[in-house]
Amino acid sequence: MREWTTIKEYEDILFDFYNGIARITINRERYRNAFTPTTTTEMSDALYICRERPDINVIVLTGAGDTAFCAGGDMNVKGHGGYIGKDGVARLNVLDVQKQIRSIPKPVIAAVNGFAIGGGHVLHVVCDLTIASENAIFGQTGPRVGSFDAGFGSSYLARIVGQKKAREIWFLCRKYNAQEALDMGLVNKVVPLDKLEDEYVGWAEEMMLLSPLALRMIKAGLNAELDGQAGIQELAGDATMLYYMTDEAQEGGKAFLEKRRPRFEDYPKFP
Repeated sequence: MREWTTIKEYEDILFDFYNGIARITINRERYRNAFTPTTTTEMSDALYICRERPDINVIVLTGAGDTAFCAGGDMNVKGHGGYIGKDGVARLNVLDVQKQIRSIPKPVIAAVNGFAIGGGHVLHVVCDLTIASENAIFGQTGPRVGSFDAGFGSSYLARIVGQKKAREIWFLCRKYNAQEALDMGLVNKVVPLDKLEDEYVGWAEEMMLLSPLALRMIKAGLNAELDGQAGIQELAGDATMLYYMTDEAQEGGKAFLEKRRPRFEDYPKFP
C-alpha cells in the first residue's frame, strides 16, 4: 500500500505526493467530479506548486471514487458568461488550467477512472498521457447542453484522433468506451480499475529514470508546432535556460560586471 502524503489542503481537490509524483484529485464525487470556479482555482494553484517544487517530477490528474474522472463544468453553477463562483462572478477559468497543463515543464498523466465528459474530456485531452480504467467513458456534450470548446478541446483533439473523428465526437455527442478510445489513439493504455494506480505510478517512475531536461524540451517541442507563438515562446524560454547554463553565456555576464570585452571567440562554433 502506497503512502501518499498531503501537500496542501483544499476544499474541492485532494493534492498529495508519493515518490516524486504529485497527484491532483478532483474531489466532488457526489457531482461526478464536475468542476466549479473554486475547483479550477484550486487546481491552478496546485499546478503552480507542481511547477515550482523541484521534488515533483510527474503530475497525475484524476477524480475521486470509481465512476468519474470529471464530468465537465457543474451545470448547477452555470450562468450567463460562464460558471458562477462564490463571489457571484461568471468565469471560464478552466481554460487557465488547460494552458498550465500544456506549459508545465513536467509530464502530466490523466488517470481516467470513469466518465471523462465535456470539459472533463478536454482536461484529459490536454494532458501528455492518458491511462484509462476499463470502465472509462469518453465524450463531448457541449452542443447538447449549450456549450462548446473550440480551443484545445477541438483543435488539439483533431491532432490526436484526426479531423473526421473529432467532428464526429463533437457533432454527434456520442459516448465512447475505453477500448474505443484506445483504438482511436485517444488514450495510451487501458487497465482494470483496481490496477489504475499501479499503472500510472509505474509510468511515472519509468519517466523519472529519464533526463528531466530532455523530457521538458520534447514536451515544449511537441507543443510548439501546435501552439503558435505562445508555443515558440515556451520552447525559446527553455532554450534560453539551457544557454544560460553554458560557459559562453556566463562569460558575457562576467565581462559586463568586470567592464571588459567578452571573449566569445574562446568558445566552440559547432558545424
